[in-house]
Amino acid sequence: MIELDGTIMKHNERTETEQKLDTVINVNELSFYYGQTQALFNIDMRIYKNRVTSIIGPSGCGKSTMLRCFNRMNDLIEGTQVEGRILLNDKNIYDKDIDPVRLRRHIGMVFQQPNPFPKSIFDNVAYGPRMFGTHNREKLQEITETSLKKAALWDEVKDRLHKSALSLSGGQQQRLCIARAIAVEPEVILMDEPASALDPIATTFIEDLIDELKKNYTVVIVTHNMQQAGRVGDYTAFFLNGYLEEFDTTEKLFLNPASKKTADYISGRFG
Repeated sequence: MIELDGTIMKHNERTETEQKLDTVINVNELSFYYGQTQALFNIDMRIYKNRVTSIIGPSGCGKSTMLRCFNRMNDLIEGTQVEGRILLNDKNIYDKDIDPVRLRRHIGMVFQQPNPFPKSIFDNVAYGPRMFGTHNREKLQEITETSLKKAALWDEVKDRLHKSALSLSGGQQQRLCIARAIAVEPEVILMDEPASALDPIATTFIEDLIDELKKNYTVVIVTHNMQQAGRVGDYTAFFLNGYLEEFDTTEKLFLNPASKKTADYISGRFG
C-alpha cells in the first residue's frame, strides 16, 4: 500500500506493461458533441481486461460523457454526435449494425443514485435475463442467487427475495443494482459515482466489491473522490476541459504525474 496526502493506493507486486494486458475497449480519436457544443476532444485511451480504470477530473470535464459513450447511453439524448471509434474487442460499437440494447448486455452500467425497479428483489435481478429470453424458473433462480452472491448481497436478502427492492437500505440497493447489471453476464461494468450517495460504511462495501468484481469483469468507474480513485483504480484517466490530460497506472499518475495540470489537480490546487 502507498499513502500520499491521505490517498491510499494499492501497489501491484509486479510491474505491468501494456504488452502484457489484453485490451477490451480501445478508444480512437473520439470527439463528442451535444448539439453545437463539443464535450470531448480527440480522446485516445485503452481499457484493460480485469482491471479497474478510474476516471477523474473536475466537474464538467467530460468524465460522465466519456463513460456513457462506452455503452451508447448518450444515444438517448437528442442532438448528440460522435466522431471517431470505440472498439469493443476490435468491433466499433458505433457501426450501423450494432444494436445499442444488445451492446448494453456486454457493457452494463451502475448509476450514481441507486435505482432499483419497484419490484421484488428477485424480479430486479431476473429482469435482464428475462428480457434476453431466459424464462425457465430454475435457471432464473440460479442466475439470481449467483448474481447476488457476486454482489455480496445474498446472505442479507436470501430470505426475502420476494420483498420489495425499495425496502433495502441505500447501500443494499446499490449492490442490488450491481447484481442486476451482472445478471446478464456483461464483459464490462461501468460505474458513475456509485458510492457518492452512500455513507462511509456502505462506500467501503462498494469499494471492496469493486476489487472482487475485477476478477471476472472489467470495471470503469467515474469518481470525484481522489482517495477512492487511488484505492480502487489500477489505471487512472485524468480529464480536463473535455481532453484526456493524462492516462497511466494509478500509482504513477498519483505519485509521478507527467502533466503539471494533473499534479495540480491531485494536490488540490484546483477542481
